Amino acid sequence: MKIRRFFGKDMREALKQVKDELGGDAVIMSNKKVDGGVELVAAVDPSGTATDQTQVTQSKKPARTLSEVIGDDIPDSLQALLAKQSSHYAQSNPVKPAATQSQTLQERHDARADESIIRSPAFVEDYQSDEVLERSQAASLTPPPSVLEPDQLDIIKAELESIKNVLKFQVSELADERKKRNNPTHHYLHEQLLGMGVGTQLARQFVDFLPNKIDEKQGWKYLLNLLSNRLNVGGNDILTQSGVVALVGPTGTGKTTTLAKLAAKYAQKYGAEQVAMVTIDTYRIAAYEQLATYGRIIGCSVKKAQNAEELNQILYQMRNKKLVLIDTAGFSQRDVRLIEQLNEYEAGLSVNIRKYLVLPAGAQYQVLNQTVKAYHATDIQGCIFTKLDECYSLGEALSVIIENDLSLSYVTDGQRVPEDIKLADSANLTLVAAKLYKKYGLPMQVQESAAIAGGI
Repeated sequence: MKIRRFFGKDMREALKQVKDELGGDAVIMSNKKVDGGVELVAAVDPSGTATDQTQVTQSKKPARTLSEVIGDDIPDSLQALLAKQSSHYAQSNPVKPAATQSQTLQERHDARADESIIRSPAFVEDYQSDEVLERSQAASLTPPPSVLEPDQLDIIKAELESIKNVLKFQVSELADERKKRNNPTHHYLHEQLLGMGVGTQLARQFVDFLPNKIDEKQGWKYLLNLLSNRLNVGGNDILTQSGVVALVGPTGTGKTTTLAKLAAKYAQKYGAEQVAMVTIDTYRIAAYEQLATYGRIIGCSVKKAQNAEELNQILYQMRNKKLVLIDTAGFSQRDVRLIEQLNEYEAGLSVNIRKYLVLPAGAQYQVLNQTVKAYHATDIQGCIFTKLDECYSLGEALSVIIENDLSLSYVTDGQRVPEDIKLADSANLTLVAAKLYKKYGLPMQVQESAAIAGGI
């Protein structure tokens, strides 16, 4: 048997070399891509014909393979390459065998039939194009599927999540359209609640309580009553109970001014000697000086604590005071020092401190909600709304209070001490929210609708 290797820039050229040198009876033993072209291993038996070769193949003594003849591990055919690749994949990805013995014999018979076809001279004529070579090489050289890399899994997960969100949005739109057709009044009132600033889930809950047959005016009153009834007001608990109270919250919410208003109210009722103010704000410039100024006006004592030990000593000195108000430092709700400072001071104290969260009433829904979540680990007794006079929308603040099951104690609506602080009233706050929406929310919606209609 004569065995030769042939190199060509493509399959067509390599096969032409095989035919020119070995003739049409040559058998392709293997093929692979190499730098600069294609390598073929072909063989021919000068002393026999194709029929003789078939008879030798069917004899009891099998002919030596190409690997045995040339002494390397190159597979004898393209089918052998595929079989080797499949064997490698089966070893790296084992599965439970489910084939019977008859199926195994059938597979062996099919494999031998495929191998005889590939070794036949007709194989040479069938692979006369580069496109066929590319497909065969891709089939033999492409690695089997394997476990995806972590970054690829993350990409796939992100794409699936994006598809899921789009589908949820489309389904939600279809549901909204169906509700709009079934009960236009309910849909309109739901949009009114959203425009007033009420959260999406809370607005949907309120609308679900509406009677099926109700007009727009009566339905709106019904919804406002539901909103008012869901608000939890804490009452005048700070000014009627003795003890230690701390006002906490992000920077700029008006904690110091609110503290001075509470101290002044308490001094008017029980006397200035029964109330004291303490600041632990060591970050803001002139924080103590501002509180000390309020203390001189009210006539009560003011102290400053640098750490938990000093605060504990001051509270012990003021144990005879009926009410001690503590002004804390203000940080961003994303600043971990905010919680760490409270935990550090509270860990070294021997008295119980009631904490009230101070929130700006006109802040955005997400800002208020994230602020509440930042103080979730802190035992909050209640909330105080500030800057009500600066609000253009109040529904967001009321919605956050209801959704987080918080108690609202006081609201402030100006800078005057102590006049501009009042007890929280659910009915009045709901009415204020509706008036703000009517004054500022509805005209804006009308302008947006006109702009859309006009193609602006």
